Amino acid sequence: MSKRIPSRFTLMEAGLLGLSLTLSLGILVLPDAAAGQDRPFTSMEIARDEEDACRVPKSPSDLAETAYLRNGYRAILRILIAEEALASETCTCLLDQFTWDQALEALPRFQTSDNPRLPFKVLDLYAKADALEVQLAEACAE
Repeated sequence: MSKRIPSRFTLMEAGLLGLSLTLSLGILVLPDAAAGQDRPFTSMEIARDEEDACRVPKSPSDLAETAYLRNGYRAILRILIAEEALASETCTCLLDQFTWDQALEALPRFQTSDNPRLPFKVLDLYAKADALEVQLAEACAE
């Protein structure tokens, strides 16, 4: 008597089984347009908070060669906006009144080195911008 050894799947059989399982699962997961479940991709979009509406965005990639410089210019723009808001005693968003060119023009004021690749200390600029924004928030809370 010979023992019967169960046959192994051939590569083709395994592939067909996997494909049929994937298709079956896909049918269960896909939204049904007739049931009103068809949602556009934008429905996953997270709405910006009101606070974020006045937050200085990331600087454009063509502003400077490196991310270090772009981050520094972003911090400079934050400083300029906060300083203007404090000086004018306004609590409204001034973001639309400033441009990236103004941050570039203000570089000499914040420059700490003659090295064109590292003209300033970004962490110091972040700290100054954060402190001014806290000061502005406190003044506006009163």
